[in-house]
Amino acid sequence: MTKLGMDYPTKWGRGYVARFARNIIHTYFMGPYVRYLTTLEVRGAENIVGDGPFIFVANHASNADTIILMTALPVRARRRTVVAAAVDSFFMNASDAFKTVLVFNAIPVDRLKVNRRSSQLALELIEDHWNLVIYPEGGRTPDGNLHEFKGGAAYLAERSKAAVVPTYLHEAGMMKGPKYAKAPQYVDAPSERRHHVIVAFGTAMRCEEGENMRRFGDRIERAVEVLGREVSGNPNYGVVVEGD
Repeated sequence: MTKLGMDYPTKWGRGYVARFARNIIHTYFMGPYVRYLTTLEVRGAENIVGDGPFIFVANHASNADTIILMTALPVRARRRTVVAAAVDSFFMNASDAFKTVLVFNAIPVDRLKVNRRSSQLALELIEDHWNLVIYPEGGRTPDGNLHEFKGGAAYLAERSKAAVVPTYLHEAGMMKGPKYAKAPQYVDAPSERRHHVIVAFGTAMRCEEGENMRRFGDRIERAVEVLGREVSGNPNYGVVVEGD
């Protein structure tokens, strides 16, 4: 019987056969599908320079965010990227887990508590020069605003010395909003054949000498917030602290 949850094996997703199949899926199906449903605009791709590894730290509005972000990535970076996916959403039955690993090269993470196993796996992959996509809010925004980041991205960047690329997805929640998003502005929006979605990559950041993880995490959070304000034109876009 296939193990599920945190025990689901994902190593096969980084093997040659899965990578070959994934490239075909993204090139001929997923990428064209995103561009059919959206007029996708990519900004800041020039900030993804060198061989990496990179940790792409993004806001999260929709279950469609990952397919949009992966489509926006330069091909070279995309082929060497893994995605941190919530174990309770994508790894609780064999069919979902298989599809998530095959299509997105995902690894399970526990968004409700610190899990050393998932953190160690992510760290090992980054150190093996795999890029990582992570949504530090821990879930889709319930109100369209940015919510307080958990510390996983800063921890992984500090330990691995990898570059963090702040990433902002603008109005990705409009893509199949009622099905994939939570925020009322997306769920209640009128149906559209196509919607303009922007994926913006900010300037790469590194943990500075003497900077602790908490301060670095705050700096990452602010970078995504500032990027969101610049792209959206909304001066009120900003972090909502959970519990306030």
